[in-house]
Parts: sequence; structure tokens; C-alpha cells
Amino acid sequence: MDLNERKLQILQAIIADFISTGEPVGSRTLSKNPEIEVSAATIRNEMADLEEMGYLTHPHTSAGRIPSDKAYRLYVDEFMDTSDLPDDRKEAIREKLSETRTELDATIEHAAELLSEMTNLTSFAITPQVNENKLKYIQFLPVDERTVVLMLVSEKGKVLNKAIRLSVPYTEENLELMSKVMTHNYMGKTISSIMARDIIKDFTNDMSSLAGLAKDVAPSFMKTLQKMLDVDLYMNGYTNVFDLPEYSQDPVKSRNFLQLLENKSHLKDVIVNRDEGLVITIGDENSEDMQDVSLITADYKVNGKLVGKLGVIGPKRMKYGEISSVIKYISENISETFEVKGETDD
Repeated sequence: MDLNERKLQILQAIIADFISTGEPVGSRTLSKNPEIEVSAATIRNEMADLEEMGYLTHPHTSAGRIPSDKAYRLYVDEFMDTSDLPDDRKEAIREKLSETRTELDATIEHAAELLSEMTNLTSFAITPQVNENKLKYIQFLPVDERTVVLMLVSEKGKVLNKAIRLSVPYTEENLELMSKVMTHNYMGKTISSIMARDIIKDFTNDMSSLAGLAKDVAPSFMKTLQKMLDVDLYMNGYTNVFDLPEYSQDPVKSRNFLQLLENKSHLKDVIVNRDEGLVITIGDENSEDMQDVSLITADYKVNGKLVGKLGVIGPKRMKYGEISSVIKYISENISETFEVKGETDD
């Protein structure tokens, strides 16, 4: 069964209406939409097809339909509008963040507060801790002719391992030398300061013969460092979602959401380990305890280097385009504010 133009039009209308009202959408409501020029009977048939295709669900207490996770994903990937924010909203963001433009931590805390105010959702931002973890030891262990295991050990005793598939051959002598060079270069330095370095350039300067191997290793090394990063988590707007009917009318859902927010350690791990850029995960794309929510995150940088992330967590029924535009502008504004002032720690 094809998702033809008419089905897409009806699906878009259902998603827009449900995001706006929170009420299941029926064929009668859609038949009043001037852009949908077909009969109510045709709409009902198309809605039945969309449900069979997995784009709609049918709450047992209502004759209307609501979008599924699959529908939201299609909407985000294909139809979401991330137009520029109006000038007055941009100005409000700039003014709020400029109040603490010389203090990164205070700016990030203000960013989380502002994000909550502008989206009416629970917002968060993460930044490296002042007493951040430092690297103690790096070792590469051979597995087979094209695979090695990277082992990182921090001064606080945290150990992380990562298997790396190589595109170039190696010898055990290569691995031992690379382990020694990297340990010498980065031992005693904070995780975030190492993340701000150009790993390939370091190798080119110190050991040009290993530069090819370093190109394979660098991406996995940086991702593993990010998982080791100790971060502070700022949150704001814990109770905003309880103004929404799906939470105010469902005590179980409300309790589950609060329990999710209370588990800050797990939430920090989830946020830190997300991909770079603007990332939107919806419902069952998240971990098992987060399948009833959506999560939107973006990076912020200092001097072009990734420092932390900020975003929102809330119901799957959210204004994805508008919220994404707000998050993106705030993160870009932070990055621009500290482009010159930010410094990396050697």
C-alpha cells in the first residue's frame, strides 16, 4: 500500500490538529479542512489505510485517531518547518544570555531556564564539571588483524573499552608505541581539554608514521572520551508538562515522567551519548524507560569545540519545528558568545 499524496495530506492534517489540540482527530473534523477536498467517507477510508500502515493509532475511548511514533518520525524527517525565529524572539534570547556572557556555567543555566520558558517543556543543559575527570592511561590491545580494543582509564578509576575496526594494518609494536605516545600527550589532562584538541595533528607532529592509524582511531577515541566526561546537569520547568492534558489527566503517566526526571544519572548518560548536531528521538526510538516521551538535543561549542548539549524532554505531542528552531538558535548564540572568550584547558 502506497503512502500517496492524498494520504500524506490527510496524515499531515491529523498530526497538525493533534499537536494543536491534544484531541484524537476524526473524519468529520478533517472534512471541515478547506485544504482536504474529498468526502468524509473517503477520509475515513484513507484513515483506516493509514492505521493499517502503522501511521495512526485508535484510542479505545475515542472514534478519532492519533499519530503513531512512525507518523511523528515521518513528519520530523519530511515536513517539519524549522524556519528562522521571529526577530523579537531572537532578541529576547540574546538579551537573556548576554547577562552572564563572561561566565559559561551561568550562561548555560540561563539557557536552560530560557528554553523552558519559550517551549513550556522541561529543559536541560549539560556542561563539564569544574573538578572534571582527568585521563590517566591509554592502551590499545590487539584482537585480530583488523580489530583493536581501545582502553581508557581515568584518574577517578573509570574504565571504558571500545572495539575499533581498522582500515590499515597494524603491528603490536605500532599499538604499543601509540599507547605510549597518547598516554604521554594526554595523561593528567581533563577530558574536555583533550576533546578540544586535533588528535590527527598531534600524531603528525609527534609520530608521523602512525598518522594513518590515528585517522582510524581518532573518531572512536573522541566518542569514548565523551562517554567518560563528567558533567553537571541543569534542569528547568519540571512541572510544565502537567499543564498538558495527557499528563494532568493521567496520574500514572505523570508519576512515570517525574521518576524519569529524578534519575539524573541515567538522563545525563543518555544526553552525553547522543550524536552531535540537532537530534530528535521519538517514543520507541528511546530507551525502554523513555518510550512515552520525545527528546530534542543540540550541541553548543566554545571556540568551535564541542563542550556540552542542551534540549527538552516532553510528550511526543510537541511542536517539533518551533522547538527545534528555539534550541538551535540558543545553542548557536552560546557558541557565538564564547567564540573568542572561551579557552581550552591544557
